[in-house]
Amino acid sequence: MKSLLRGFNIVCIAMLFFCSPVWAAQGQLDLTSSSIGWLCIGIFFIAYTVVMLEEKLHLRKSKPVLVAAGLIWILIGAYYVSHDINELTETAFRHNLLEFAELMLFLLVAMTYINALEERGVFDALRAWMIRKGFNYKNLFWITGFLAFFISPIADNLTTALLMCAVVMKVAEGDKPFINISCINIVIAANAGGAFSPFGDITTLMVWQAGLVHFNEFLVLFLPALVNYLVPAAIMSFYVADKHPTAQYEAVELKRGAVRILVLFLLTIATAVACHSFLNLPPVLGMMMGLGYLQFFGYFLRMTLPGSLARKRAHAEQLGDQKRLAKLGSVVPFDVFSRVQRAEWDTLLFFYGIVMCVGGLGFLGYLNFMSEMLYGNWSTTTANVFLGVISAVIDNIPVMFAVLSMDPEMSHGQWLLITLTAGVGGSLLSIGSAAGVALMGQARGYYTFFGHLKWTPVIALGYGASIILHLWLNASLF
Repeated sequence: MKSLLRGFNIVCIAMLFFCSPVWAAQGQLDLTSSSIGWLCIGIFFIAYTVVMLEEKLHLRKSKPVLVAAGLIWILIGAYYVSHDINELTETAFRHNLLEFAELMLFLLVAMTYINALEERGVFDALRAWMIRKGFNYKNLFWITGFLAFFISPIADNLTTALLMCAVVMKVAEGDKPFINISCINIVIAANAGGAFSPFGDITTLMVWQAGLVHFNEFLVLFLPALVNYLVPAAIMSFYVADKHPTAQYEAVELKRGAVRILVLFLLTIATAVACHSFLNLPPVLGMMMGLGYLQFFGYFLRMTLPGSLARKRAHAEQLGDQKRLAKLGSVVPFDVFSRVQRAEWDTLLFFYGIVMCVGGLGFLGYLNFMSEMLYGNWSTTTANVFLGVISAVIDNIPVMFAVLSMDPEMSHGQWLLITLTAGVGGSLLSIGSAAGVALMGQARGYYTFFGHLKWTPVIALGYGASIILHLWLNASLF
């Protein structure tokens, strides 16, 4: 980790020494070698250092990046106002805010559905099924990993990781070592699975939207992505305790509407995919429409609750089941907004801070210059592999955005390579992907930055193996 940060610092210092402030064609200033640029880089690294020390400081990760984002844009705004071109900063900030808004609303709906499924007992039922089947920790490790790998190409890596994490938290409740290693396994699997589908990750979606890789062409990344998951998973599995969950089996009854909410969730994902595939509209439109599905269904559950309770109560009285009668007496109506309230707001605010911080640094000129320097001075393969590593620190979305903006001359195989590396490179650190950041919030205290960091060398083996396999299997595309 230290060497990675040191390397990135060298890149930033090189930018500062070899770039001079100039006016861009649109009137935008290149401030990479100015004191404003230096200061913003410093603010960003201080904030990220605090995020990495979350476990030690017991400080929520959203706090430092929110302050850093504000300071960076205030400094940029003040500089541009002094040059009487403040309308450029307003436009740039609104553009970044729109990117965050789409991401936040997408995540909010996914989190709401997951909370609703948890409240209806879906994950308790899945946990009970796993315990009843007698799966030990090793079995659970592989089952949740493969489910994450094969579901993420359809449901996206973030949503899949949240679902699988919820299951692990239920099955191994309180077992910190197993939950930590399982969350790492899920993050790797979800990111790898999302790399060979345009709907599996935001970066693959961006490449597909740009028309650089066609829908069916993503499938050539399947085997490299599978190897990216299997190599670290195989090594980590040796460190999974050979024991069974301590949780005792108990009969779990799904609450009314559980299965129908799960169907609505799948319908929501299908709507989001259809909006983008057939109408070229942002997927968030379909997700927000799906929230409407859940609201209407919540209304139906509330309006039909009295009749349903009366029938169940009469049946319990007939059987003389006093325990069931007491349980029916504690039933409360399903409330969609209580599920929204339970969303992981620290994670959502962290995303806001990251998007705005990186957007500010990009506006200063750092991301574009880094792309120019890499593709101009290094081989294309080396640059794409390096950017995949950088995506673990900066986040893969702005890295991919910078590459697409530069539009360097690359072969089809190289575009597939940057799609792969940007997609799976985020698995190297817990903060490198949306899935990792979300699980740090969902499994707070169990899955942590340093808990993930100690497995980074193993994850790097999978990263390297997937690249080598892609270069060999798809050599004709280079």
